[in-house]
Amino acid sequence: MAFPGTGLIWMNGKFVEWDQAQIHVASHVIHYGSGVFEGARCYDTRNGPACFRLDAHIRRLIDSAKIYRMEVPYDQQQISDAVVDLIKRNGFKACYIRPLVYRGYDSLGVNPFPCPVDVAIMLWEWGAYFTKEAIEEGLDVKISTWARNAPNTMPSMAKSVANYANSQLIKMEAILEGYAEGIALDTDGNLSEGSGQNIFIVRDGVIHTPPVGSSILSGITRDSVVTIARDLGFDVREQVLPREMLYVADEVFFVGTAVEVTPIKSVDKIKVGRGRRGPITEALQQRFFDIVRGDAADTHGWLQHLETPQAATSGSSTRR
Repeated sequence: MAFPGTGLIWMNGKFVEWDQAQIHVASHVIHYGSGVFEGARCYDTRNGPACFRLDAHIRRLIDSAKIYRMEVPYDQQQISDAVVDLIKRNGFKACYIRPLVYRGYDSLGVNPFPCPVDVAIMLWEWGAYFTKEAIEEGLDVKISTWARNAPNTMPSMAKSVANYANSQLIKMEAILEGYAEGIALDTDGNLSEGSGQNIFIVRDGVIHTPPVGSSILSGITRDSVVTIARDLGFDVREQVLPREMLYVADEVFFVGTAVEVTPIKSVDKIKVGRGRRGPITEALQQRFFDIVRGDAADTHGWLQHLETPQAATSGSSTRR
């Protein structure tokens, strides 16, 4: 993922050129990881640019800040409005959205309270996280030697900058050992999640996914896929899952804002099902992409259009 190096970034209510969006090296977040963030997407739909579940993402951002006792100087609506304004000013039709709430420059003790709480929003154009082949055929992954944090050590429900030190260890280990991704277990040895993705398992037509208590981030794409699966008539169960469920599953797939819906074809070099994308994964993938592209009805109101659909489609019936 290469950054464009151009465009505007929103910082504490001001629009700043990309190369001028700077913080002091003594900012608390650099030394102590005192920040929370979000990752959302704007899609180029049939009816023009639309943010996918932006309200849920910004609400989780505010919730994450609350868990870390950070008083955000903007409310949910103000941040959402800033995201939309920033997308329009940058002229993006589709982009990745990264709001960040962090403790800035004042003092460098462990106590963060003297430091100001700053807010920034970045955007960049970003397509599929994995290749088209991976989305259709699946990924080779491994169980990581790194476990997720134990309960009551660091809050998994918060999308915290600090939590992603653990994610980096999982990701780097997997890459260096020749895998696309790693899957972490919780401290009881049960399934948790990938380095930055939630995980689902299909067995005998039933879809399973680890619960929030298994040290996972309560993913918004995860929630969306559960909803889509139930809309399609599938039985979805959130339950504690042992690692060996991965080895005997008919299908396994990741979900997340970045990875969207991506199948897994092997775990620890054990083939999953037929060793490629399964029919249930494909059905969920297709419905998800149909919704975010505007090819299926948005029955749950997940798309926030940057302009009215009528204005976006006037004069043309074809997709850009």
